[in-house]
Amino acid sequence: MNHTTQRPNIIFIVADDLGYADLGCYGGRDAAFGPVSPVLDRLAANGLKLTQGYSNSPVCSPTRFAMMTARYQYRLRGAAEEPIRTSTRGNSTLGLPTSHPTLPSLLHSAGYRTALMGKWHLGYPPHFSPIRSGYEEFCGPMSGGVDYFTHCGANGQHDLWLGEEEKRQEGYLTDLITDWSVDFIERMAEGAQAPQQTPFFLSVHYTAPHWPWETRDDEDLSHELRENQQALYHLHGGNVETYRRMIHQMDEGIGRIVATLEQQKLLDNTLIVFTSDNGGERFSDNWPLVGGKMDLTEGGIRVPWIAHWPRVIAAGTTSEQTCMTMDWSATMLELGGAQADADFPLDGESLAPLLADTTTLRNRPLFWRMNHRGQRAMRDGDWKYLRVDGIDYLFNLRSDERERANLAPVQPQRLAAMVGAWEQWNDSMPVIPADATVSLCYTEKDMPQR
Repeated sequence: MNHTTQRPNIIFIVADDLGYADLGCYGGRDAAFGPVSPVLDRLAANGLKLTQGYSNSPVCSPTRFAMMTARYQYRLRGAAEEPIRTSTRGNSTLGLPTSHPTLPSLLHSAGYRTALMGKWHLGYPPHFSPIRSGYEEFCGPMSGGVDYFTHCGANGQHDLWLGEEEKRQEGYLTDLITDWSVDFIERMAEGAQAPQQTPFFLSVHYTAPHWPWETRDDEDLSHELRENQQALYHLHGGNVETYRRMIHQMDEGIGRIVATLEQQKLLDNTLIVFTSDNGGERFSDNWPLVGGKMDLTEGGIRVPWIAHWPRVIAAGTTSEQTCMTMDWSATMLELGGAQADADFPLDGESLAPLLADTTTLRNRPLFWRMNHRGQRAMRDGDWKYLRVDGIDYLFNLRSDERERANLAPVQPQRLAAMVGAWEQWNDSMPVIPADATVSLCYTEKDMPQR
């Protein structure tokens, strides 16, 4: 398959804290209002669905470092924060270095137009920003989670940007991200006589269904709770129904993006990739997996991966290919004809061959580590090594996706081999700095002072 003669447009859609089984196509149940994710379900039915795909981290910003660089996030100091907190605004260390090549910067150098609509969470101006890391356009929040209506972070500070300037705009954030994305696609279509010769890379980073749990119908509720920031932002808010409506309203936005591609006759040669930055949180459905955000159990790192590209991907294909976030970044670089910088070799491996032929699976070990609870994990074929709180576990995921039967005592040699492999890999990564922090939720100094 020759990817250089007619390179695809690429749209990389990332949900925030979406659970493995929150979508109908991954076994999710219908809500009281009906199917939760009909658009994404159709994209999966007409494209490729991966059942063994992972995020690079079980928490927001570390995964995004890997997504931007196609490398293990542990190579960068900012990714040791789990995640980068609102209180680091103005910090000159904790962010994506502007000197580091990125997925958008490499694609831009290869001739792509680039834009990010939605969440950044990789450091704050004036030291860091999407514009300084390869995106020509940016609209969205710089931090991890903001109110969907006021667009203020958990510390009460406004956090909506156009480029590197703060932007005041009314509207439900999920819908605004969709609006900006649709506008970009329409402008790219209008400005190109031959769209295939001027391809675009569009990152659509929704904050849904990350807290605060608000649907587009909850603006009055938002005002009511604003005096109690903890209730609104994390500790007491939300319910399953609201959470599922947030997913549905994101799904509606994705439907608008797909419809725009169809109207502009761009859908056939546009690669749409959808995933989540990590496993689900308190209201998510991760069945049959256990754990969630912040955990290296399967529920914290295994996420949906859907790829739709009518020109190349056959409809109705499913694959058990293991992969991580950084592999999809490497895939997009290959398809876009972009070359990695020799000084920053990729850790991700391109999945481009899989898109045309899902019959051949490639295996390589995948590795994770978390400062939180001293977690470490490794996936190699059907086997997974996990350490939590100093206890080692060994699971055969083929027969035990729920990670209930610890085979470490009965397979000590296999365990020892995987521990050794993990430690050898870990020795190749920078050590976790002693001052790296873990934020399970916002701490008191991140909350508004009253």
